[in-house]
Formats: sequence, structure tokens, C-alpha cells
Amino acid sequence: MIEATEQGILKMAWEGQAFALFVYTPLCGTCHAARRMLEVCEHLLPSGVLYEANITQIQSLVQQYQIRSVPAVLLFSGAKELPTSIYRMESVEHLLSQIRRVII
Repeated sequence: MIEATEQGILKMAWEGQAFALFVYTPLCGTCHAARRMLEVCEHLLPSGVLYEANITQIQSLVQQYQIRSVPAVLLFSGAKELPTSIYRMESVEHLLSQIRRVII
């Protein structure tokens, strides 16, 4: 996954790029489990569509995109609207299908 900055996320969203953003905190055990699932997904997705950001580094986006908790995956479809949020990391297969539905 590619580490994204607040400005980078806003730029990609403004340009209409389709991408998935994993939002986490470093000390969250559930976030580590979700990261492992997303690392598997990453090998099955085109390169450059999966990004990550520490929630403490993107505070203005937390309010703007209404992020309720971590771990979260925000799916940006390329349309200039609020991203779809995934908070339940059910399985690799579920995550992969959700990401592919928006990205590909």
C-alpha cells in the first residue's frame, strides 16, 4: 500500500481518480488484521489503487468524509461525491469484491 498524505488524498479525489484508502491507527490490533487482508488484496488489484493513511495525520478528512472508526476502507469511485466506507473487514474475498466494484 502507498502511504498517502491529506493533500494527496484531496488531489486524487479532486482529479476524479478511483482508489481505495485504508485508514488505521498504529496501535490498533483490528487494524493490523485488516492490513493483512488488504495486503493479500493488493496482489490481486492493479498497482497504484490501494493507499493507506494514519487517521491522526488526516484530521480534516475525518470530518469531511465522516469517518466513524478504524479500521476503515474508503472507496473513491472517481465521482466527486463522498466515498463509500467499509468498516467491517469480513474477509479477503469480501474486501476484494467491494474494492473491485468501485475501482475496476
